[in-house]
Amino acid sequence: MATYITLASFTDQGIRGVHDTTKRAEAVKEAAKKFGVTMKDIHWTLGAHDMVVTFEAPDDASMTALGLTIGKAGNVRTQTMRAFSSEEMAKILAKVA
Repeated sequence: MATYITLASFTDQGIRGVHDTTKRAEAVKEAAKKFGVTMKDIHWTLGAHDMVVTFEAPDDASMTALGLTIGKAGNVRTQTMRAFSSEEMAKILAKVA
């Protein structure tokens, strides 16, 4: 499974309904399962982004489908990055000429 880190920021709609943010997070966790994706962690943060979420997904297409589904709801804007473990990075570096 690949790891993805998503940075999320509330939209105007999302901040108006901020009292439901933990309920929405649970809904995303459940929706993710339909795509074969697992929400590993979610943290609400201070600073440039309102949340940092870690997912595991079988492939980029599954994660992208989940990301589009989240975006379609209109509560957050997201930026998702593929993340690599130390073991994965070692395998990548072994291929570097």
